[in-house]
Amino acid sequence: MSEPTRTPRTRLCRYTTHAVRYRDADLVGELIGKSDFVDVFLRQTLGRVPTPAQRRIVDAVLVTLMEHGMTPSAIAARLVYASSPEALQAGVAAGLLAVASRFVGTMEPAAALLARIAEAGADGPAEARRIALAYRERREPVPGFGHHLHRPDDPRAAALLGLAREVDSHGAHCAALAMLATAVDEACGRHVTINATGAVAAVLGDIGIPVALMRGFAVLSRAAGLIAHLAEEQHDPSGRFIWDLVDRTMSVDDPADPTHPTPPGAFAKPSVR
Repeated sequence: MSEPTRTPRTRLCRYTTHAVRYRDADLVGELIGKSDFVDVFLRQTLGRVPTPAQRRIVDAVLVTLMEHGMTPSAIAARLVYASSPEALQAGVAAGLLAVASRFVGTMEPAAALLARIAEAGADGPAEARRIALAYRERREPVPGFGHHLHRPDDPRAAALLGLAREVDSHGAHCAALAMLATAVDEACGRHVTINATGAVAAVLGDIGIPVALMRGFAVLSRAAGLIAHLAEEQHDPSGRFIWDLVDRTMSVDDPADPTHPTPPGAFAKPSVR
């Protein structure tokens, strides 16, 4: 006899004619104007009230990840918004699709590596060496390491790790990051930067954030940053400039084609397509 199918349940929200509750909290009586966003987000996501140290770490992580300049996510958001200015959410959604394994979202694979090292206990340094050598043999960058601009060290990573020490949350995952950094330097024969997402993986791991939720913090933070980009786009638009720049730089001119007389470096408005 088969077991009865379990009906899924949600504990996140319930409501009546006169009240709305987030888990066990009254939205109107206990949260609006009395709890900040980070507190409510963590209670909703993890089912527990954060400690002051956890709150400071998460707030710092969200601030760190919010803005990265004109990276692929911001460019995608601006271009899609230029095509659909009536739907700000479309631009934000486009930008969030770039929170992935190469940009912004690398704290997830980094966190998985740090968890392996932390779980290895006394064998942690050896596990770190195995990881570093495996990536070296595959000629792949180790998640959480390397940066095209911040060398020899990423000031954001130093600030996050310093904060973890300040609030006394610097634990096994931060220690694992240090072990992995040593192993990566040895495997590469030079110093390799611990980048911001490597530090994020360590500090979030030490306050109990599961690996599978790590990228969600980047999504939350980048959504705010992308809204700021689109706010700027509204009064100082760049979408058409980006389109024109790419079109004129990458398109191959055919000297025999009279419709392509523009010399390299000259920017004319592209035709509407």
